[in-house]
Amino acid sequence: MAQSFGLRHNLSHPWPMMAAMNTPTPSAGRDDPLYPRARQLVLFRRDPGIATLQRTLRIGHQRATQLRDAMLGDILDHDEQEQRWRIADAAQDGPDLLVQNKLAKAAHWISAAQSMVIAAGAGMGIDSGLPDYRGDEGFWRAYPALARSRLRFESIASPQAFQERPATAWGFYGQRLQLYRAATPHAGFGLLHAWGQRMQQGCFVFTSNVDGHFQKAGFPAARIYECHGSIHRLQCTANCSGDIWFTADLRPQVDEAACEWLGELPACPRCGALARPNVLMFDDWHWNHARSQQQRALLDVWLDSAQTPLVIEIGAGRASPTVRNFTRRMQQRGSRLIRVNLHEANIHNLGDIELALGAREALEGIQQHRAALV
Repeated sequence: MAQSFGLRHNLSHPWPMMAAMNTPTPSAGRDDPLYPRARQLVLFRRDPGIATLQRTLRIGHQRATQLRDAMLGDILDHDEQEQRWRIADAAQDGPDLLVQNKLAKAAHWISAAQSMVIAAGAGMGIDSGLPDYRGDEGFWRAYPALARSRLRFESIASPQAFQERPATAWGFYGQRLQLYRAATPHAGFGLLHAWGQRMQQGCFVFTSNVDGHFQKAGFPAARIYECHGSIHRLQCTANCSGDIWFTADLRPQVDEAACEWLGELPACPRCGALARPNVLMFDDWHWNHARSQQQRALLDVWLDSAQTPLVIEIGAGRASPTVRNFTRRMQQRGSRLIRVNLHEANIHNLGDIELALGAREALEGIQQHRAALV
């Protein structure tokens, strides 16, 4: 078997040129159809130079000058004394004028793809009603009892918590298990599943989420790699046998006001020691990764046979970069990337498609453009 995620020559996939030198020059200014593209170019390159606009957009000097002049007061400032153009301080936070173009482009990429990898982080589940743990405040809003104790996510989601305060640790994970069982995957899961089924070589899921929602949405278990494990599986804290077992018979009884497990704590059926979720926690040297390694091996085999799959990354941030690191390796293999992230998308990216939208909104927007292609 080839080495996991082996690297190949890095291929770029630039946007198609939107104008040619011999095309008629339309009216100048912000009504120019090239204005959104020119604006994106200046912000991505951080270069308001006329030569950059001319060379990249393949337009003449006059049109490039008119486009840059139109950016004054939008994303550019001009120092009259020094005759110097500079990008405005708040320009990077402005609206994405190309969002519909990107959704249409994504629809074309998906329609043309022979295979697809879905790389999903925590943002994928928010539209299903799952909590957003961005920062301490987001975590404590979801678990007010832990906020009163000033227990951070990193503190309670750790093997040490199961040693020092097992009833609280299991109260936290018991609540999460109940929530994940009760929640219905949003419509975006179904769209991804349908797109993958139409592709010649299908799709594979790479996710840091432990909620099991891709399985719940109908994705086959053999095409899912849960790199951080699953809350629907348990392991022994003493690791007496290396077994991992399903939580089907586990019925959490939790005092949600106190975030405390009620009654007897889950135990290993072999040795009677405390059980814990088969989830990779913080500072976790005892996670049983046997099941996850099996899933990764299946992904490696699939990647060896798939023709440079399209990657759709959804809701994966930089704070826990496992998913982003994976998509970077896929890009190095030559894969195109569609990134969906409401908070951490570089909307000015010229080569890939990056959408500052929620998961469901982006996927449904792409589907609308796919329907128009039929």
